[in-house]
Amino acid sequence: MAIGQNKMTVTYSKPLRRYWWLIGLLIALMGLSGCRQQTTVKPPKQAPSGFVVTTKYAADSKQQRQRLANFIKRGLLTKQGLYTNYLDTAKRTTATASGHEMLSESSGMWLQYLATTHQWAQFRQFYRQTKTTFDEKGLFSYRYDPRAKKRYSVNATLDDLRVIRALLTYDEARQTTHYRQEAAQRYQTLAQTTIKNGHLVDYYDVHSHKAATTASLAYFDMQTLKYFEQETKSGRQAYHKQLIVLKGGYLGDVFPLYAKSYQWTTATYSSGNLNTSEALETLLHLAEIKQLKATSRRWLIQRVTKRDLANGYTTSGTVSVGGESAANYALAAAIFAQLHDRKHYQLAMKNVWRLQVDQADSAIDGGIGDAKTKQVYSYSNLTALNAAFY
Repeated sequence: MAIGQNKMTVTYSKPLRRYWWLIGLLIALMGLSGCRQQTTVKPPKQAPSGFVVTTKYAADSKQQRQRLANFIKRGLLTKQGLYTNYLDTAKRTTATASGHEMLSESSGMWLQYLATTHQWAQFRQFYRQTKTTFDEKGLFSYRYDPRAKKRYSVNATLDDLRVIRALLTYDEARQTTHYRQEAAQRYQTLAQTTIKNGHLVDYYDVHSHKAATTASLAYFDMQTLKYFEQETKSGRQAYHKQLIVLKGGYLGDVFPLYAKSYQWTTATYSSGNLNTSEALETLLHLAEIKQLKATSRRWLIQRVTKRDLANGYTTSGTVSVGGESAANYALAAAIFAQLHDRKHYQLAMKNVWRLQVDQADSAIDGGIGDAKTKQVYSYSNLTALNAAFY
């Protein structure tokens, strides 16, 4: 439901191939019984930190940035949210959002842009509208269809964390406490639904009151989780348990990415193919807390340098989905920025701008998409825009 509108599925798992971390994982999971009492999440005593992008590597791409932002405002942005696609569709599908449906994922990414660029009034107004469009009993519905005025009953944990992170970014950048209480309240709802007892899962259905049992590793936004879980002993334990699960998904030095997901009920990792955007989100979350492996960094440098970062891989490292995506290069750029690797950041962004439409007479000029078909996706455009402000 998040990461460019990928449908959540439970995949079959295979026996674990590495054992060096297994003892630690089992010990951590056994300790969950001690964290089952419900606790109230309060705003941490210390102000948000580490959420604001402080490096400015992309000064030489100011024109591309502005053209991209202009297209998003012109072609995707509405008062209610952002269109999933530039072109609308006649029919809707249950599995994925399309056309002029809207995703809370996109709204969270736009809020991040507004906070990063210090557009304070626009941020406050758009956040108010985000709640009007997506709020569903304290969670953000992952999807809204303005044609049918339908709000879906499930959230996507990463999408909620995106919005919460944007609130924290606003307060850190402006040196205020404007949103800290609200961010804590929204995290409290997650702690009672999709991060209950230290088990981060993909979604919660507010109508059936049932949560998923699977956790996409791309959803483990460790920096945001750490901010809220640092105040209490049980919170710190929950954070470390989630980190153990995340790091336990490492596929090995030959193909140094991470499994797609983890099944809490069986304590097994998925053997399903990797969506590259999800895989890179996982690497970015690790880089943000300084836990990215050198092997993963080297692999990413090779892919960006050779310009062969595919859209999907098997767990053994062979390409399962060909082609390339500006969003993937943008995620790579964000990872390199976190590593203070200016050279490869700029190389990755060069590949992003290579895929930008540069046709003054085109309706999607400045956007990331196909100039002939006018197929434009909000995720690619917003990921590229946020990466361009490191």
